[in-house]
Amino acid sequence: MCKLFINADAHLWDSSSRSLRIDGMVTSVRLENYFWNTLEEIAQRDAMNVPQLITRLYHESIDAGHDLGNFTSFLRVCGMRYLALQLKGEIPSKTDVAIASLDAEQILAREEARDLH
Repeated sequence: MCKLFINADAHLWDSSSRSLRIDGMVTSVRLENYFWNTLEEIAQRDAMNVPQLITRLYHESIDAGHDLGNFTSFLRVCGMRYLALQLKGEIPSKTDVAIASLDAEQILAREEARDLH
C-alpha cells in the first residue's frame, strides 16, 4: 500500500513559497508543490491565476466571518476538498467546467445529507 505514496515523485512534497499582494499588503505563502498544482488547476478553471484565486478565497472567507488564523492550512483544506468533491462527482473532472458555474448550495446540501446518514 505505502508504495503508492512513498514512491511518488518526491518533488510533490517539496515546498515552495510564493509572494502575493492581498489588499495592498505583501504576504508569503509556503505550500507543498502538490497543493500549488491543485490550486493552479482550481484557478485555471475560472480563468484566474493563483494569486487571484488566493485573494478571492481570502476575501470570501472574511466576508463569511471565518477566522483565518492559519491561512496556509485553509488553502490546503481547499485543495483537498476540491479533490474530494471531484471523487464524489460533485465537481466535474473535466477542467473546462468553471467552479463558479456549479451550484454550491446544492453541492453543500447533498454533502450535508450524506453526512447525516
